[in-house]
Amino acid sequence: MNNQGATVRRAKEDAVDMDFERAVMRKVYWRLVPLLFLAMFMNYLDRFNIGFAALKMNHDMGFSPAVFGFGASMFFFGYMLLGVPSNLVLFRVGARRWLGLVLVVWGVVAASTAFIWSEGSFFSLRFILGMVEAGYLPGVALYVTYWFPAAYRARAVGGYIIAGQVSAVVGSPLSAFLMTTFQQVLGIHDWQWMFLLEGLPTVLLGLVFLSMLTDRPANAHWLSPRERDWLTQRLADERAKQDAGRPIPLSAMLTDLRVWSLAILFGCALVGIYGLLVWLPQIVKSLGHLSLMQIGLLSAVPPLLGVIGTLIVSWNSDRTGDRKYHLAALYGVAGVMLAGSAFAPSPVLAYLMLCVVGLCINSGNSLFWSINASLMTGVAAAGSIAFVNTVAQFGGLVGPWMIGVVKGYTGSYSMALFAMACSLILSALITLSLRVRREVPAGAVAPAPSSAD
Repeated sequence: MNNQGATVRRAKEDAVDMDFERAVMRKVYWRLVPLLFLAMFMNYLDRFNIGFAALKMNHDMGFSPAVFGFGASMFFFGYMLLGVPSNLVLFRVGARRWLGLVLVVWGVVAASTAFIWSEGSFFSLRFILGMVEAGYLPGVALYVTYWFPAAYRARAVGGYIIAGQVSAVVGSPLSAFLMTTFQQVLGIHDWQWMFLLEGLPTVLLGLVFLSMLTDRPANAHWLSPRERDWLTQRLADERAKQDAGRPIPLSAMLTDLRVWSLAILFGCALVGIYGLLVWLPQIVKSLGHLSLMQIGLLSAVPPLLGVIGTLIVSWNSDRTGDRKYHLAALYGVAGVMLAGSAFAPSPVLAYLMLCVVGLCINSGNSLFWSINASLMTGVAAAGSIAFVNTVAQFGGLVGPWMIGVVKGYTGSYSMALFAMACSLILSALITLSLRVRREVPAGAVAPAPSSAD
């Protein structure tokens, strides 16, 4: 009877501890993730709204397609240049100050695109925008490791990473609405209003970051002392276990095969992700005689499915503790479906396959960043996260360009889609080869301390 009573007491204590833990993580999630989501939304909106501006801007500025294409690609050159240095600065000065400053500067640069006066000014601002935005995504991936234990990390990453898909769904009609509403208001072109009205909110959001973001749990006055102590200790225990008490030097990322594997893996995935992001409306248009409104609505479905898939996949990944096989399955299915859409016997079947592709490739982002953020700790983590993201941007340079070249050479999208499919399948195979450990599921974690507040 005594043993049975002790077992019952321990079960009750464990239940109380888990309730405490979940309450803490809910508080952290709803304090931080909505802010990161809004910034991620603006990150993608300010990055890709030039596609809509080009409908009028190219004519007003006298830009040829070649000039516009080169200007668009300048973003990625700038992005690749400063990803690693920016994350190292964040590690040294703190997330609140650095991410807030990044948002303010990129908002100013994005809004300033409204006042370009030449090809050179267009190229320069796109290059600068790429350099400034380079600090956000890897910086937030590092910041999440300061707040979320591994068992909760995929849901946290998924909570803000879906903003990219939401931006793809909402950004198109938003930009079209602004350009339609603000035609020659105060003598300013519609595309100039679009840059101003989509860039300036990012500046305001940067100021919100400076006032509301907290660098580390130990500094969080919005947590109780017990909550701060538990979260700080939990994260410290994970870091100690991860590197066995030995600090990992920054140079380790350059010799770690996992880091290079992740960079190549994500780069191959970005060939498909950015390729579809840029070309999906034209691919949908090629499937039949559709109006612009029909094309816009149909093009919004794949990223919308990606939002739903991200939430479900992230939750299941945290529940099981698995990242690797979830990610490999998503990229593998996406590759097979993309290849199938290239040679589908009917436009309807081809479109349905593209919807599955959109669901899978977008759902994998949170898993990838969770794996990337868990490889190392300290300054090595800051460097490796940014290094992987920087190298992987070759996919942003190759994907859209490759589709255009293959389409121009063959006269159809079939071989271009098949080439992207091969790239996604390669990503799946590299994922399967990764040597990463399974995380402890969220329901099987160490109990919280019982010290008083």
